[in-house]
Amino acid sequence: MRFTEMSIAGAYRVDPEPFPDRRGTFFEAVKSSDLRAASGWDLIVRQVNFSVSRKNTLRGIHGTTVPPGQGKFVTCVRGRALDIAVDIRLGSPTFGQYEVTEQSAGSGTAVFLPDGIGHAFLALSDDTSMCYLCSAEYVPGTMIEIDALDPELALPWGLTQEPIRSDKDAAAPTLAQVAASGRLPTFEQCPPVPVRA
Repeated sequence: MRFTEMSIAGAYRVDPEPFPDRRGTFFEAVKSSDLRAASGWDLIVRQVNFSVSRKNTLRGIHGTTVPPGQGKFVTCVRGRALDIAVDIRLGSPTFGQYEVTEQSAGSGTAVFLPDGIGHAFLALSDDTSMCYLCSAEYVPGTMIEIDALDPELALPWGLTQEPIRSDKDAAAPTLAQVAASGRLPTFEQCPPVPVRA
């Protein structure tokens, strides 16, 4: 598999090497030792989440306070999605910047997002299913929601109609409002590569 660091330090796009034969295709989605060699991070899965979305569903931007933090390895296992990672680490040189990854079940392309990187996606087809391998269990009260349609972020969703969103996502504050609230993690709390003893 190929790991490509995004313009957001510490976040990676992962493209597997497919092995096709007459039955179909096989690929390794992620291997902990390869992720560690590329990024310095160990993949320790403590929770696995799935979402199934109708076409034009917009989920996110979601992040987690630090502590506890929650790194994510996210891949599309059915359908197609426009996936966007946003740097929400206060003091980061790329704070507020984003990177777009198109994901589809057939490609196996995934993203690895460590603590301090917000995540959102737009379902481009019905029954788009996303799988999230999470480094920490969900802790109530630690989720950070940011408006995915924040005009200052101006994320390139390419919407032609109003997206389908949860009430919570539709009411989420802007990145500037969340920053002013003091809930965002700092760059020092979420270094791009973990410090090893």
